[in-house]
Amino acid sequence: MPHGYGYSSGTPVDPVTGLFRLGANGPSLTAAIAAAGATGRRIALLHIDVDMFRLINVNMGEDVGDQALAAIAQRLRAAMPSESWLWRLSSDEFLAGIGYLPGELDGAGLAERLHEAFNAPLSLPPYTFPVRLFTGIAIYPDHAGDAASLLARADQARRQTKQSGLAGIGMYARQVPMERPADADANRIVEALDNGEFKLYYQPRVAASDGSISGFSALLRWHSATHGVLQPHAFLDTVERVGLTAHLGWWVVREAVRQIASWRERGLEYLDLAVHVPDGLLQQADCVDRIGELLHQHDLGGDRLELEISENALTLDARRVLQSLEGLHKLGITLTIQDFGISGVGLNALSHYPIDHIKIDRSFIHSVASNPRSAAIVRGIIALGHQLGMKVIAKGVGSEAELAFLRSSQCDLLQGYVLSPPQPAEALDELIRNRFLLQDVFATPQSERTLLLLDDEENVLRSLARLFRRDGYRILTANSVREAFDLLASHRPQVIVSDQRMADMPGTEFLSRVRDLYPDTVRLVLSGYTDLATITEAINRGAIYRFLVKPWNDDELRGHIKDAFADYERNHSARGTEPA
Repeated sequence: MPHGYGYSSGTPVDPVTGLFRLGANGPSLTAAIAAAGATGRRIALLHIDVDMFRLINVNMGEDVGDQALAAIAQRLRAAMPSESWLWRLSSDEFLAGIGYLPGELDGAGLAERLHEAFNAPLSLPPYTFPVRLFTGIAIYPDHAGDAASLLARADQARRQTKQSGLAGIGMYARQVPMERPADADANRIVEALDNGEFKLYYQPRVAASDGSISGFSALLRWHSATHGVLQPHAFLDTVERVGLTAHLGWWVVREAVRQIASWRERGLEYLDLAVHVPDGLLQQADCVDRIGELLHQHDLGGDRLELEISENALTLDARRVLQSLEGLHKLGITLTIQDFGISGVGLNALSHYPIDHIKIDRSFIHSVASNPRSAAIVRGIIALGHQLGMKVIAKGVGSEAELAFLRSSQCDLLQGYVLSPPQPAEALDELIRNRFLLQDVFATPQSERTLLLLDDEENVLRSLARLFRRDGYRILTANSVREAFDLLASHRPQVIVSDQRMADMPGTEFLSRVRDLYPDTVRLVLSGYTDLATITEAINRGAIYRFLVKPWNDDELRGHIKDAFADYERNHSARGTEPA
């Protein structure tokens, strides 16, 4: 069971967030460090501070503050990979940890995932709160050799990040920089460009049909001598404040075109490259001419370059932006709306601007495998894009369950840490050589009868699995609702059997959500708990197919499951579709 999520009965947890407090019989940082020392892994510890959270308590009361804190914890937990740790530290501070080997998700990557989870504001009707995080990162054994020192270093990194003006994410640095006036910040950024401290990292984008790499998204990083490798969250506010957004934006476009030319020289003409264009560049009168000249210098057509545009850009100087986009489109450049849905761009804008792709933001994706509302929104965006003749890209895909859901929903292209973290250009050779990622996951599943069993009693699961295995079914077992949703997204079982009295959600509620997410499934409750009113209501709403009672008769239960599969196949046959 994942380290940060499995709360055993009777274990004390924070009552507001449902998270362990550090040292309260939950995941042990000391034990994690000891295990890392024995296996050669590093440990990244993230100290997370929710900015201005105390104002919510002061202005709106502690009840609203507690609701906000619980929602913040839920977003953090949803963005955490399975083998990681999350603790509540104080009223508005959290700790997150992850162990990793070279090439795996590290502390900076985890921090980026957590910050991306808050791109969309927090909604607690009737209130909406923008949430901003400050995160300090310390690494074992690079920065500290024991748990207490690592905690202190991560806290110092958090304070350094807040004090430096590079708000967002910061790595521990032994020397705390002095605060700089605006002109000093501007000089520092120009110096960083001159010194080659800014670099583009590249994250592959793959075809949802087969996992083949079609190209990369370029992501900006600052290799700061003081702060380590910084993500854009940590410095773009400063760049904008000192008026260097366009200057840095042109540098990024030039580097992207240079990289495309380098791939072409190696015969890799199939690789596309997507890069974000700041809003201000599209308003400059010479935008199209400068990019056209850049392509001409490298003897490139525009068909391999993709420019990602924020929704906000479409709400600025409409005439100038439209002229720029039309000119770029004539050069053959692909145009993409980045983080679609965050700023609420009107459908009228989609019909008037020459947009080729839309890119779904991570905030819509992180719960698609378990939340019917999120699933409906994502399916709606995909359907909208396809109706307008656009390709749809999913950003920030973080789990195989999310990947499977997006594939089944006909999303075109996928990008995220479950496929590969962003890497510098010199580290891409193996990815490019292999061409296909997660081949086992993308392999076409066999059409076989698959049965999902959900029960929080391990002995019951084992008994049921033994019973049904003799009938030749493919058996999936889960002892939590979260695990069951992941299995549903990844393996698409046709028949589901759930206990009613689950610790995290009643079986009828779970199956109601399954009906909304996967309406073709056949859903049964197997329980010794008989709340007839609840069961009857679930049957009447179509949430469950049958209610079966524990203890069961083996032959009768096998017959019910056989009937369920027969009904599933009969329904598909009547609609003229192939069973999943």
